[in-house]
Amino acid sequence: MRIEEIRQRLRGQGAKMCHEQRLLRAWTQRLSLDSGPRRSADFLPLKVRTALPALMAELQALARLHSEHAGQDGSVRLLVELADGQTVESVLLPREGLCVSSQVGCAVGCVFCMTGRDGLQRQLGSAEIVAQVVLARARRVVRKVVFMGMGEPAHNMDNVLEAIDLLGTAGAIGHKNLVVSTVGDRRLFERLPLGKVKPALALSLHSARAELRARLLPRAARIAPEELVELGERYARATGYPIQYQWTLLAGVNDGAEELDGIVRLLSGKYAVMNLIPYNSVAGLGFDRPAPERLAAMVGQLHRRGILTKLRNSAGQDIDGGCGQLRARTTAGKGPAAGGTA
Repeated sequence: MRIEEIRQRLRGQGAKMCHEQRLLRAWTQRLSLDSGPRRSADFLPLKVRTALPALMAELQALARLHSEHAGQDGSVRLLVELADGQTVESVLLPREGLCVSSQVGCAVGCVFCMTGRDGLQRQLGSAEIVAQVVLARARRVVRKVVFMGMGEPAHNMDNVLEAIDLLGTAGAIGHKNLVVSTVGDRRLFERLPLGKVKPALALSLHSARAELRARLLPRAARIAPEELVELGERYARATGYPIQYQWTLLAGVNDGAEELDGIVRLLSGKYAVMNLIPYNSVAGLGFDRPAPERLAAMVGQLHRRGILTKLRNSAGQDIDGGCGQLRARTTAGKGPAAGGTA
């Protein structure tokens, strides 16, 4: 289901723009329609009031909790069941954040990620994306939403942008607190500046070498790292938000001196933050996370060379919670599945 479908159904019942906005605000923020100076009985047209219970039940069914898994770091991984029985993952993050999914599965096929192993199953509608936020807000305050869960947002652009628009307006999420994580797509850079709500960007770089990046992200758009950084820099300067560059650290693959030199070459003088993410290592895919001393050395070297760098561990590592793992265990009925990073 898409947000626009909800709007059209409300209009078909005689709702005006003010009615749509009040109902969508109540849904996304989990507010009572009977609160405030104007109760729903006085405010909404009769046909809308009559149809409202069925609509709200349908919205509630878009995302239901299948299971939840608390990590020692304060994160909680939610396995979310959609109305058709498919499942996706959301993650309640420390400091009032939430990571949401935009697809069931993923077509990019990152070789170190569990989500893409079975390919793309289907797109999530914009209402299903927002429903993950509504579900999470029943458990915690959510003031930041990051599109870093299952799926590649650029491959479901219409639904992702529609969800971002609603979350940044009726959903009361600050625009810079909406973060789209993407491997990069030229169409995304064309469309993001046109929206009323302009989210922050996290670009998955993973290597400064085009040939290695192509091997790690086999079905990502073929954009050279230099071009990707330039596209990101234009967006950062236009919005005033620094680009977060994501770099999943794979021991012996992309953690060497050549890659450090490449990071400095690409990001020197850029409005950017480099997020180094140690791989959430689980047997099965043939990758390992670098040793702790190597991680510390990389961060120190980049800082000394003028690159703002953060070491960001994946949420829920103690529960084998890399993106796609909970879903894989449920669908396969087996023990812990292979790794991921988000």
